[in-house]
Amino acid sequence: MNQYNVKLDAFEGPLDLLLHLINKAEVDIYDIPVAKITDQYMNYLHTMQRLELDVASEYLVMAATLLAIKSKMLLPKHEDELFNQEYELVEEEDPREELINRLIEYRRYKEVAETLKDREKERGLLFSKSPSDLTPFIEEAKLEPQTINATLYDMLDAFSQLLKRKELKLPKQTKINREDFPLEKRMEEIIDELNVRNGKITFFQLFDFDDRGRMIVTFLAVLELMKAKKIICQQESNFHDIDILRWEESRLDE
Repeated sequence: MNQYNVKLDAFEGPLDLLLHLINKAEVDIYDIPVAKITDQYMNYLHTMQRLELDVASEYLVMAATLLAIKSKMLLPKHEDELFNQEYELVEEEDPREELINRLIEYRRYKEVAETLKDREKERGLLFSKSPSDLTPFIEEAKLEPQTINATLYDMLDAFSQLLKRKELKLPKQTKINREDFPLEKRMEEIIDELNVRNGKITFFQLFDFDDRGRMIVTFLAVLELMKAKKIICQQESNFHDIDILRWEESRLDE
């Protein structure tokens, strides 16, 4: 099977991925459970490798850093190392400190960038006309169900869960027939399936088969269609099923 390089704007680097994992786990950034976060981080890398995506070197460097910190924190602490020659208590250095400082600084810049982006959006809503009363529209919007756009991390989570489900259903012994699935053809098939289903299908309905090669090509086709703005993936809220919609359908819902 040929390899395809896929890059989305939501994929901003290893620090961004770490912040995502920390926020998802709802833990204090000043007291990161390194073992847990490291395992989740490595799971993301393994998922990307199983998709045959090129993993940038900076992600591998961060993986090595996390494993080194995890190893240091697992090492036994000897009492004689905690005291100096005058028997004064020595404050032990936290191996997470440098990483925590980097994350805090990255989060600060990210928040500033988001603030500037929000201000840009607010400024774009200003027009040279007299103000209008939009209260009826605001109240109507509050009554409508809110959806959030699925990020690349959400898509990787969903695909990882999908692989686990499929592996549980597959027999221990099976015969594998090699078959090529062109990416462009699979993209066309997804659009055709959306047309048949009135422009909407769930993520798991799209993978109603057990062929591993076809699953990978289907996932890459979804990412390419997202990048080309031909489809959009949404969730009612975190951990809900992901809905895949034609771009035109999502515009009509707004």
